Amino acid sequence: MNLNRREMIGATLATVAASTPIARSTAFDPPTIHVPTKPVVRVLGTHVTLQEDLRVRAEADLGIQLEFSPGGSAEVLHRASTRPETFDLYEQWSNSIRVLWQAGAIQPIERNRIRYWDEINPLTRVGRLTPDAKRGAGDAPNKLLFIQPDGTLGGKATDHVTFLPYVHNVDSFGYDAAVVPQGIPYETESWAWLLDEEWAGRVAIVNEPTIGLFDLALAVQAKGLAEFEDIGNLSETDLETLFKVLEPYRQSGHFRGVWSSVPASVDLMSRGEAVIESMFSPAVFDLKGRGIDCVYASPKEGYRAWHGVMCLSSKTTGPVKDAAYEYMNWWLSGWPGAFIARQGYYISNPQRSREELSSAEWDYWYQGEPAETDLLGTTGQVVVKQGHSRDGGSYEKRFSNIAVWNTVMKSYEASLQHWNEFLSG
Repeated sequence: MNLNRREMIGATLATVAASTPIARSTAFDPPTIHVPTKPVVRVLGTHVTLQEDLRVRAEADLGIQLEFSPGGSAEVLHRASTRPETFDLYEQWSNSIRVLWQAGAIQPIERNRIRYWDEINPLTRVGRLTPDAKRGAGDAPNKLLFIQPDGTLGGKATDHVTFLPYVHNVDSFGYDAAVVPQGIPYETESWAWLLDEEWAGRVAIVNEPTIGLFDLALAVQAKGLAEFEDIGNLSETDLETLFKVLEPYRQSGHFRGVWSSVPASVDLMSRGEAVIESMFSPAVFDLKGRGIDCVYASPKEGYRAWHGVMCLSSKTTGPVKDAAYEYMNWWLSGWPGAFIARQGYYISNPQRSREELSSAEWDYWYQGEPAETDLLGTTGQVVVKQGHSRDGGSYEKRFSNIAVWNTVMKSYEASLQHWNEFLSG
């Protein structure tokens, strides 16, 4: 058994005390040493899930301490893959799994320690929510979930997984309907809008090569400027074609800029600098809460889908590891899923969160029905007006129309180089 220095000193003092009778004397009693009883779990991730309301509630429910370190997606992935000793849990998206697993930055999660595993719906476990749903190109989450006996990742169920399935959604672009004429979901709304000359100088994209690259590839293909055989697995030749098409747009100032966090994307549209941009759901509802008529497009070509992952650092052990498991289980306990539903996200076991939502909330967020009353978002502002329906419809409808999943392609290194050159050129 290995003892750290404090444990060794304590054991030595205990042995001495047991073998040497000492008369009691309050004058020479050693000072009391107060050892923290609450384990501290360090969580690295993005602003999407590392929110103060969630931290406060989890600490109260679990009796642990949480240290949140949110950052941009590319920034936190680099840190996680190179410095696993600096975090205990990592929260981001499934496209980060291959990088983290190959880097040895995360450890297997024991499936039998996930309390509500049997409640997790088919989206993560088999790759689609319903048998008739489009699976989408790229890395559907089931392809990355289970650790196979040979150490590879795959869809065949095993007792160890790479991540906790929890938050997920489909993404597209948001546009200010006061400026951009509103389209018809799944019929006229198109990724091609990101390249329309009418919005030149007022288009923004997300700064993440495994996300923003697909937004642009979908736009280029939808506009008929290039055709890709497999948009979820672009070859180096495909990448050269893609960025050759995009270069004139960059040179002419078509893109207002890039953003690396949800608040930054909100600022771009709220200030009027961008009228159409890559967007995540919380930004849409934040803007709606500010009185801006932001529409979340339902592209006829299909959505770019993502699945949240919560991963356990390869360096986390002991009581902190136990506390990390409790935090993972807490995320599937009902309240957290209801909380993130109010910003447009879904949870992997929605029926448990249904108990924490009003019938009006459930019907709007999951069923796609018109809101029976005004609905509040996570900040307490009205984000949905009575009678409005959710852009894109129900959970099932939205996840039946996936074009591509966020993916780290085989050409990742080349895509990273092209992306950086594109942004800095």
